Amino acid sequence: MLIGYARVSTSGQDLTAQRDALQGLGVDEARIYVDHGLTGRNRERPGLVAALAACRAGDTLVVTKLDRLARSIPDARDIASELTRQNVRLSLGGSIHDPADPVGRLLFNVLAMVAEFEADLAAARTRAGMAIAGQKGRLKGRQPKLTPAQEKHLVKLHESGEHTVAEIAGLFGVGRSTVYRALERVRA
Repeated sequence: MLIGYARVSTSGQDLTAQRDALQGLGVDEARIYVDHGLTGRNRERPGLVAALAACRAGDTLVVTKLDRLARSIPDARDIASELTRQNVRLSLGGSIHDPADPVGRLLFNVLAMVAEFEADLAAARTRAGMAIAGQKGRLKGRQPKLTPAQEKHLVKLHESGEHTVAEIAGLFGVGRSTVYRALERVRA
């Protein structure tokens, strides 16, 4: 039996190309397991766990490319070893990985190194872009719910003792936790 696995790193990406490729390799649509918005460096992916659990001795786990399965060399090796122990074959874009073949092991390790290298490059580009955006003052993040003036007014209301935290939260249209965080910032 063929079991398919597909993954995209962000929830905005589309799995259609991977699903189509897996079906083109003979995987039934009902046997394709997917993960949306999860990195290949995280081994605890619900779709991957389900795909591995669905594999039985004699089955084949099919992925379009090795980097869809794992983005680190140790994870790729661990998954391949786990499949081999269970007598499950691994198909990488239609080519069956043979762990007993020295050339097959070499190619598998090269592909795993490339996948890890690509992930490292993407992370480095993201860090560099965030550093530049921070220097230019363009790194936004989550906007505070209260302006500094509102926070100051909130603290005065609380210190007066005339209002409960719940009442203050209602007056400013925020949750009680926001009020507590504002009070904590003033105390710090």
